[in-house]
Amino acid sequence: MNVTIIGAGNMARGIGSRLVATGNHVTIAGRNPEKVGNLEGTLQKSARKGAAVKTLPYGSAINDELIVLAVPYPADVNIVREYGAKLAGKTIIDICTPLNSTYDGLTTPAGSSAAEEVAKVVPAGAQVVKAFVTNFAQTLVDGEVAGQPLDVFVAGDDAEAKKVVAQLIESSGLRPLDTGGLMRARYLEGLHLINVGLQSRMQKPWMNAIKFVG
Repeated sequence: MNVTIIGAGNMARGIGSRLVATGNHVTIAGRNPEKVGNLEGTLQKSARKGAAVKTLPYGSAINDELIVLAVPYPADVNIVREYGAKLAGKTIIDICTPLNSTYDGLTTPAGSSAAEEVAKVVPAGAQVVKAFVTNFAQTLVDGEVAGQPLDVFVAGDDAEAKKVVAQLIESSGLRPLDTGGLMRARYLEGLHLINVGLQSRMQKPWMNAIKFVG
């Protein structure tokens, strides 16, 4: 599949590495050309099965139908505003947890989520799907924890958009789990907040995964 990732930080590296390691094609866009170039080089080293890695100037028209916003809140909202009609008809994957500066709370308005705030400003025909919010960057690079493939929780209001995102996740060797409508993003972001708070107690912080078993 063809995916554009906006952002060049740790989560862009994690998601991008997993995608290209399994043959998906990735285009990177970001405000900092140096960081984008560095990420391009990193992903090219991970690329397998003919996967291609390209870059795109920030703000340029995006050809891919799938777009990952690999940035923190509220940068995700601001990016969608800036791109405007260029995102019409796209499926936009929001991944962030809107953590406050002390990592003990969320900064979104009460009764909302980062994904829902993004959905308020998307152009006509664009769909927002929440995914990858409970996954850490290095575990995405690895694709597994303790020999088990990662679970990726998905939320969204458009069934077709969620189906495409689930296919992307499966193509990357991970397991998608549909948690319901976009309002469930509030609880997924809250779940990740709890996980972040647990990291100082972990033997290997930032290397665990939340998995649904039974």
